[in-house]
Amino acid sequence: MLTPVIEISHATVRRQGKAILDDVSFTVNAGEHVAIIGPNGAGKSTLVQVISEEIHPLYNPLSKRVLFGKERWHVLELRKRLGIVSQSLQYLCNSTYKAWEIVASGFFSSIGLDFHHNVTEEHLAKVKEIMRNFDAWHLQDKQMNRLSSGEARRVLLCRASVHDPEVMLLDEAGANLDFPARHQYRASLEQLDKRGKTLILATHELSEIIPAIERVVIMNRGKIVADGPKSKIIREDILSSVYGSKVFVDQREGLFTAWC
Repeated sequence: MLTPVIEISHATVRRQGKAILDDVSFTVNAGEHVAIIGPNGAGKSTLVQVISEEIHPLYNPLSKRVLFGKERWHVLELRKRLGIVSQSLQYLCNSTYKAWEIVASGFFSSIGLDFHHNVTEEHLAKVKEIMRNFDAWHLQDKQMNRLSSGEARRVLLCRASVHDPEVMLLDEAGANLDFPARHQYRASLEQLDKRGKTLILATHELSEIIPAIERVVIMNRGKIVADGPKSKIIREDILSSVYGSKVFVDQREGLFTAWC
C-alpha cells in the first residue's frame, strides 16, 4: 500500500497580485522519486518552499498541506524528517564558517555554530561519518567561501543528512556545476537512493535526473501541466510546447539531455 509523505492540495501563492503558484495539488509517496522541471518562473521553487514550509499558501477551505501524515509541524522537528539543499541555502552558507561547522549546524537548523549551540561528541562523530560518506571529509576545515560550487553543494548535502531524513528536497541543487561536479552530484543522488530516501528534485538540467527517478512533473506559469513516467513526459513535443521553442531530446545510458 502506498503511503503519502507529501500531500499538497489546492495551493495558491501570490506575489504583487500575481499567482506564482496557481491551485496546485501534488502528492509524493514514500520511496518515490520525483523530478520537477519547467521554465524560469514556472513555480518550481515556490512549490518546493511550500513543501518545506518556508512559504505558506493563501487560505482556501480546500487547501491542505500534510507532511508525514501531519498538518502542523514545529520547524525543528520537520527538519529532522525533511532534508533541504538549495541555491538560496548555499548563498546563506557562503561564509567564513568551516565546512564541518556548517554540517554540524544542521542539528540546530542554524547557519553555522554559535556560543549557545551545544555540539556533543555524538554530533561530531555523525558529522565525520556523513562527510566521509559524501567524500567531503577532506574539506572539513576549509571555509565555505573558499569552496568551489561543487564542494559547497556536497557540504550542504551532508548538512541536510545529519538527521537521516526520510525525504531529501533538492531545489536547483546541481545548478552552476561543471561536468565533474555534476557527475559527483549525481553519484550523491544515487547514494541517497540506495539508502532508501525519497527524492524530490527541482531542476533545469535533465541530466540530473538519475535513472532511479521515474516520475517527472512539468510546471509552467504556476501550474502542473504534465505528471507521469519520465519516458512519457520527457518528449520533444511536450517540452517544445512548454518552453515555447523547438526542443530536442537525447537519452544515453539512462540520462536525458535537451537543447534548443
